Parts: sequence; structure tokens; C-alpha cells
Amino acid sequence: MNRLAKSGLPLFFELENPEEIGFTAPENRLGDSLTTSVRSLSVMQKEAVVASSRTGKAWRLSSDEGAYLNGDDEAPCPLAFLTAGMIASYTNEIVALAAQRGVAFRHLRLTQDNFYTMEGSMPKRTMVGGALPVELEVEIDCDADDKTITDLVYNAVAASPLNGLMRSSHTSVFALARNGVELEPDRVAGLDRPIYPDPGDLFDLARPMPLEVEGELTWNGGETPRIEGDAHAGGQGSSLQDEQKRQLHIGAICTLRPDGIKEITQLQYSPHGTNKILLSEEAPINGGQGRAPDANTYISAGIGFCFMTQFGRFVAMMKKDLEEYRIVQDTHFSLGGASGGTGVAGTADPVETHVYLKTSENEEFAREILDISEQTCFLHAFCRTDLKTKLRVTRQTQAA
Repeated sequence: MNRLAKSGLPLFFELENPEEIGFTAPENRLGDSLTTSVRSLSVMQKEAVVASSRTGKAWRLSSDEGAYLNGDDEAPCPLAFLTAGMIASYTNEIVALAAQRGVAFRHLRLTQDNFYTMEGSMPKRTMVGGALPVELEVEIDCDADDKTITDLVYNAVAASPLNGLMRSSHTSVFALARNGVELEPDRVAGLDRPIYPDPGDLFDLARPMPLEVEGELTWNGGETPRIEGDAHAGGQGSSLQDEQKRQLHIGAICTLRPDGIKEITQLQYSPHGTNKILLSEEAPINGGQGRAPDANTYISAGIGFCFMTQFGRFVAMMKKDLEEYRIVQDTHFSLGGASGGTGVAGTADPVETHVYLKTSENEEFAREILDISEQTCFLHAFCRTDLKTKLRVTRQTQAA
């Protein structure tokens, strides 16, 4: 059942009552700390509420997968969220640093490509997800010389809070509960404190605030163009094969609209799928109007959604019982070096995740599915891998 379509709710909305129903942010540790609560609606459909300690906002976001995972393609895939948050964060820092250095531009467009790998056998428990370096092209039209622009862009990318997750290896930490009883994890690193309360059905109590933009905050944008030489596996259930050796390719293009909102086109090259358009804007405390989810919200949601997908994928492939599964995840980012005025590179702490399972399977299964989900999660691989962004700066004489 396509529960997202049948709910009658917008795919993305700001909550009117987050604190009233228990969706609150953690203590602000570095500059912005976010709690992301995610539940499964079906095998591949999920919803999340992301609450930020800095902005005071809480956003409800929805995710789905395409035919390659037998999804309904109703909402952006999990990897779309991190890519959208990353490109929005880079845009924030470029705009802020340009203003600080007195560089005025007539045109700015960012094009980003994220790559991931999946290799191994699920029945043999050797399947592993990986993350590869990011490619970013910045097209800009301004009067500054090439050296000034190149230096600005390189410094802005380093200033992004996401830099803290990319430029060092972070070991994510976890707490686990099965049927309401907390268990010690097996292979993954454990949290050094008790598990959070299970959010249960609090999601059903969320009330949406009226949208402040015309239309929706996300919508379909048509079929992704095919790239020669890229892998295009996207057929029904193609990502559920027992043995896999493939590379995923998720792209995004970000432009600034006249109203100041960032419009991000997410491109699903491999596995091949449809474009999704996502809007992003920073909250008033960060210099925007808060009419759409901010960069850190998208990044945090992406990590949570991707991790949750691995639970659904494992039980679908292994034919196990998992009646319900939810997580509560904390992410901690510094302020942006330019947008937050710190003047230094962005930093972040390891991701902290609390996992809640309802299953007739035994405790060994609960520990195993946590281990396998972390092992196959592309975005936990992104966090534990020291990655670089490969930059290219292109001068433009007119808007594309």
C-alpha cells in the first residue's frame, strides 16, 4: 500500500507542535545539534521528523525508493537527502564568503555527483556499502579574477559543516532495543548511555504548519537523463539481488531562485530513476526565512533514511519477521566557517543512533540486523570514510 499517497499529507512540512508531542532537539554541542526520528511506513516508505536545537524548527520529511527496491517512487530516495543537504550547504558557504569578501556574482550554479558502492553477498553476510569521493562543479559569473574565485570556492567548501563528516573517519555509535528490552550491540560500537524512549506513534500526532511557498517543497521532475558509460540498473527489484557488485551515482544541481530559496534537482543516474526537486532555505537565525528545510535537516534525514532502508532490504532479502522498526538519531555540526562566522573549517561529531525493533525473531537476529544495516548503509560508510570533494570552477558569461 502506498501509505504516503493515501495519507493526504504533504511529503514535507514544518511541524506546528513538535515539543507538545515530544519531538525535541538534543543539547547544542557544536553549533547545531539535530534529533532525527524515523519510522518505517512500509518496506521502503519512511517518514522522519528532524528537530534542530539552533533553529527551533522541526520538519517532517518523507522518503521512498524506486522500482529497483520495489518501492513506489512517491518521495525522494534516502541518498537524495544527503546530496541535497550537501549542495545546499556548499551554496550557503559560497554565498556567505562572497559577501564577506565583497565578491558580487551574477550567476551561481552548483552541480554535484555522489558515488557509492555495494559489494558482496547478503546470504553470506559479506555485503558492504561504501562511499567514494564527491565531485563538485561551481559555475559562476562575476568580475573577480580566476584566482580570487578559485580561492573563494575552495575555502567555502572547507567551511561547510558537512566537511566535519567527510574529512575524517567517524565511527557511528548505537543503542538497541528488541520488543522494548535494551540489548548490548554486537559488532557495532555501543553508546555510553541508556537508550532513548521509543517515539512509537508520536508521528501520527504531528500537525503541519501552512506552507509559505507556492506549491510543494518537493515534486517529481521527470526521468533522469542517461549518461554514457554509467551503470543504469534500475529494473524491478534489481537492488535486491543476493550477490552484488555495483556503483551508485546520485547527482544534484542547485540554483538560487529570485526569492532566495535554493532549488535543487536531484538526479538518480544509477540505479536509474526519476528526478526529484527539493527546495531548501536556512532559518532566520542563519540568515534565511525558513520557508523550506535547511541543509543540516536534509543531511541528518538522509543518514537516518539510508540506515532504515538497510533494515527493510535485509528482511526482504532474508525473509525475516520485522513488524516495526524505528530509530532516533542525533547529529552534531559546527556552524559554517563563512555562514556562521567562525572562520574555520566545519566539524562534526560521530552519528549517534537508537534503534527500536518489534520482531518475533530472537535477540541474535536483532543484533545481526543492526550490524548488517550499519555495514551496508552507504551514509554510515560516508561517515566512516575520509573523503575529499573534487572541485572544478567554471567561469560563465551568462546564466545557464
